[in-house]
Amino acid sequence: MNQAIGVFDSGIGGLTVVREIIHRLPEEQIIYFGDTARVPYGSKSRETINKFAFESVRFLLSRRVKMIVIACNTVSAVSLESLRQSFHIPILGVLEPGAAAAVATGAQRVGVIGTEATIKSGAYERAIRRLDPKVEVIGRSCPLFVPLAEENWLLRPATRLIAEEYLDPLKEAEIGALVLGCTHYPLLKPVISETIGHKVILVDSAVETALAVQSALDSLNLGKEEGERAPHRFYLSDIPPRFGEIGQRFLGEAIDHLMKLSIDD
Repeated sequence: MNQAIGVFDSGIGGLTVVREIIHRLPEEQIIYFGDTARVPYGSKSRETINKFAFESVRFLLSRRVKMIVIACNTVSAVSLESLRQSFHIPILGVLEPGAAAAVATGAQRVGVIGTEATIKSGAYERAIRRLDPKVEVIGRSCPLFVPLAEENWLLRPATRLIAEEYLDPLKEAEIGALVLGCTHYPLLKPVISETIGHKVILVDSAVETALAVQSALDSLNLGKEEGERAPHRFYLSDIPPRFGEIGQRFLGEAIDHLMKLSIDD
């Protein structure tokens, strides 16, 4: 099918998922929506998160996408099942691929880091333990990692100190794998790996989600047919002053075809 893949996130972190999808499936068109006017979702109520998620899906459906990817761990944790029950279109989240990859490492003690809402939901723990009830899951919210990634403070002394504060309890728990349960966190892989210890396997949910998208397209026969790929399109509910710089860092390339819209458009 020559329709686009729709991807949405509460902000710009989901561009790391788009980056991996483009890498795996360069022939596919992406239509991305980032709800930058209402970010962050991680500290909001379940009702508000659900409301925003449904609005984002309806917007992407208005663009006639063939599949929707929730590039937001918070929405994946809180709203995925409700969205799947309400819309007749394949909808993938970042949580299930990350959980499956964590179990596949063989670690018997797995750490999960993410937003407050993601960790409090217990969604990663449930997903991992459904696959292997013997695995112990330890969650830790790391809210300051998001602004550090956006500020490009990837290797600053302050970032290392914050990483130690967040990750030392997981290091003391002797985890064998660590799920990066927020799409901002891949940018902080070097400091996270250094702090937690290089023997701990890092599970990047962006990479795992791209693999899941590829598999779903194949199994559902939704892959792009012959013909030139249409350009990727990026929609934001607000365009921050430094979006060009930050977005390019997350996506790995310059962002063209960028439009601002109201979610009610």
